[in-house]
Amino acid sequence: MDIRFDGKRALVTGAGKGIGRDIVRLLTECGAAVVAISRTQSDLDSLKAEYGCQTILADIGKAEAARQAAEDAGPIDLLVNNAGIALLGPFLEATVADWDETMAVNLRAAFIISQVVAKGMVARGKGGAIVNVSSQAGIAALQDHAAYCASKAAMDHLTRVMALELGPHQIRVNAVNPTVILTPMGEMVWGDPAKGDPMRAKIPLGRFGYPRHVSEAVAYLLSDKSDMITGITMPIDGGYLVG
Repeated sequence: MDIRFDGKRALVTGAGKGIGRDIVRLLTECGAAVVAISRTQSDLDSLKAEYGCQTILADIGKAEAARQAAEDAGPIDLLVNNAGIALLGPFLEATVADWDETMAVNLRAAFIISQVVAKGMVARGKGGAIVNVSSQAGIAALQDHAAYCASKAAMDHLTRVMALELGPHQIRVNAVNPTVILTPMGEMVWGDPAKGDPMRAKIPLGRFGYPRHVSEAVAYLLSDKSDMITGITMPIDGGYLVG
């Protein structure tokens, strides 16, 4: 299946590392002009050198920074809300600060940036596509992930509301829900065999994913190949959620 985004401008948040960086790679290869947002200048510098994308330095966990970054990106046809953090610990020890930071980055930033981008899409009258990078943790509870699970469950339902309200403007909104993906963050959380092996054992395919498994699904959902798909949450989990 040949997917092309020639003449389209795409905005990717959390673009510096892992899944976000691979999304930038694939969208660029498919012909999109990519705008990459990260809070790490060195990551942006290497992205620009490697893929020639426009870059924006911003900590989108801060509300006004998120709004300004979305405005600075200019007209956008394709949006990927990928930025996310995982501040983990037992529920009884979770702090309000960790909860608030998780919600600010994982959920509020996507809300603010999507609102700015979608208003531009509506004004131009040409439709568009948005993909929110959620998690299987939005559907299945995970130990020590209270704030993270809550943020991703909220992301899934925000996706549905956005699809409902933006559909009449021919703006499609979907989410992808990966299992453990072997990025630096994934390795940090699941690299310990004592934790990773039991999780892997629950996956029917018996393995964790790689960034390309997510980026390829994102590209499909952004493309015209999926032009009758909106409001879904797509597991990329090796079958974890069938159990």
